[in-house]
Amino acid sequence: MVTDRARRLELLASAISGLALSVEPAETDLPSWTDGSTIYLDGTLSDTDHIRALAVQAALIGSGSLASDVLANLSRRSGELDRYLRIEGHRALAELDDVLPPSVRRIIDHGTAALSNSPLGSAAVAKSQRTMAPPPAFFGIVRPKQVRATRADSRDDAASTVHAPRHTRDQVLRELDDGEDSDNGGGFDMLNPVGGSGALGRLILRLLGTARSKGKGTPGAESATHRTRHDGRVSAGAAVSSHKAEFTDDLVDIIKRDFTYPEWNVFARAYKADWCTVSEVPPTIGSSQLAAVAPGAAALRRSLARLGLDLERRRRQYQGDEIDIDATVEARVALVAGSGPGEAIYIDSVRQRRELSVLVLLDISGSAKEPSESGRTVHDHQVAAAAGLTSALHGLGDRVALFGFRSQGRGAVQVVPVKRFAEAFDLLTLRRLGDLKPAGYTRLGAAIRHGSAILERDGGTARRLLVVLSDGFAYDHGYEGNYGEADARRALAEARRRGTACLCLTIGAGTDSDSLRRVFGTTAHARVPHVDQLPATAGPLFRTALRLTEVQRRTFQRKRRTTERLQIERRTA
Repeated sequence: MVTDRARRLELLASAISGLALSVEPAETDLPSWTDGSTIYLDGTLSDTDHIRALAVQAALIGSGSLASDVLANLSRRSGELDRYLRIEGHRALAELDDVLPPSVRRIIDHGTAALSNSPLGSAAVAKSQRTMAPPPAFFGIVRPKQVRATRADSRDDAASTVHAPRHTRDQVLRELDDGEDSDNGGGFDMLNPVGGSGALGRLILRLLGTARSKGKGTPGAESATHRTRHDGRVSAGAAVSSHKAEFTDDLVDIIKRDFTYPEWNVFARAYKADWCTVSEVPPTIGSSQLAAVAPGAAALRRSLARLGLDLERRRRQYQGDEIDIDATVEARVALVAGSGPGEAIYIDSVRQRRELSVLVLLDISGSAKEPSESGRTVHDHQVAAAAGLTSALHGLGDRVALFGFRSQGRGAVQVVPVKRFAEAFDLLTLRRLGDLKPAGYTRLGAAIRHGSAILERDGGTARRLLVVLSDGFAYDHGYEGNYGEADARRALAEARRRGTACLCLTIGAGTDSDSLRRVFGTTAHARVPHVDQLPATAGPLFRTALRLTEVQRRTFQRKRRTTERLQIERRTA
């Protein structure tokens, strides 16, 4: 029989992790641990440490700390798993501190939590053989084999899922009342089970259905909503490069997938049909070096949290635009029966469902080797920004892809798929990103065309955003000056007309504003001196890009309808 205390433990674990979890006692002499769906608690701990152990294991689950690709290379014999648990445990608790009981918040070591900003970062620090004290006893242990076995059992089910963006659990947990700080009796004063209208009742209702959609699989790596063999063509864009670097023309490894795109000739005011050839080059891993993620990951994630929110109809609300007939009938029946009628009888439309796909296009041409004002190269800044943006958007449940690009002539534009939409953001992604070396030139137009085509074909969402990380210098054989700048502006404008928002970011480069304006035109763009400033600017810039594209798309469609109507009137006159 499940006791009230066990139910409360399971409810607390589910509230922290955002998943439906069960709680059971651990085997004799075994510390607390979890397999990802059940938390096993050490029976020798005190009531207070029971709560803390539960919070640590639930936070590990909720923060993605138990991903198999993260745990695969960590060894218990060398102490890597213990170091990982200490770092990641504090980091996960700090990330979720706003939903933790007061007795758990006090144990967070913010200095240790600051050593990493993601599970991958914690794994890298743990493998660095850094000396540190073992984790507290109530942290328990991590058992990678048991976690992997549990996930393997559900692999077939996960493979059949479709794109279902994960909601943030802020709203689910916002109504939890932390109550008074208490360490006695198990510390459950925060959960006050006062009927269905109390914090406990509201949380149960939300966990059981109305507040959140439930899905399987890693967020950001879901199956595409639809697939097609059609490769849409995109308009061109260019960038100018004053730095002519060496180019490794390793055509042997190029995937046999070539795409041709037109290029805009500003002097002839016409397109050159099938002028550029884009080849997808398989990513390579020449070393175990991981790309550095931009600092301030939590702040960046908060800044991007409200992007791409779509309207979702909610029934049984206390206010709204429509009457919920079922709820009204039930309230009337309750009133006739002598009970207090419910007041939640409305239907409201809330911007809650995320509906956004993002493709990050990273410039890896030779000009990125130039040093920035901080002493690091422009390439270092751009790679850190690409990793940070991809990690944040992936963690929020958006569909996100990351591609690098460079060129040497119109027939050799190379695009490197670091992460496709259907792939997870993991250690392999960071290794691929860390292995990218700047070389060659920048035919930005062809890269934008190809990136936009992939986004339109595989994005699978109503809102699409193309993020171009480039120093703003376009240079290639026969591709420079006004020619390249006009091609870049044309490519971005046509992508926006088809409903793909575009944002161009120049990070760490000393390109002046006038040059960027000539290349990017009216597309939303900005120059960020240092990657550390990205969290403060990313949210407003992303929202501006999405809003401008929506306005331009509607204006273009209105003009086209007006033109078609005038043509019909002339023919019938």
